[in-house]
Amino acid sequence: MIEAEISETIQFYDTDCGGVVSNIAYLRCVEKARTALFAALGMPAAEMMTTGLFPAVVRTEIDYRSPARLGDEIRVVARLVAVEKVRATCEFRLMAAAPGGEPRPVASALQIVALVQLPEGRPRRMPSEWLSLTE
Repeated sequence: MIEAEISETIQFYDTDCGGVVSNIAYLRCVEKARTALFAALGMPAAEMMTTGLFPAVVRTEIDYRSPARLGDEIRVVARLVAVEKVRATCEFRLMAAAPGGEPRPVASALQIVALVQLPEGRPRRMPSEWLSLTE
């Protein structure tokens, strides 16, 4: 199974006036983890620019579990969990820890992506070798 992991320290601009992480900050962490996951799958960003083949997000679901706060370290683990003919499902687990604290789940997310060939915007089949990565 292919996984990618990123870490991000929550900054002041990631929070509301109460010091709680804003939902857009979670989405930014998910996006960074998805980019790392696709690099691990053989699609680094620089190569996408050359080939014109990009994973386009068609759906995102986020379930919030507990609030992360200013200064917390967010760890996001991304996994490819399902591959179909023209779309794939990615799963994300977001954990937070205050400095010196124990990690705790703060959110989980799913994204459905399709591979799109630009500039035409045509969908492409998922690579056949990805099918075995989710078994």
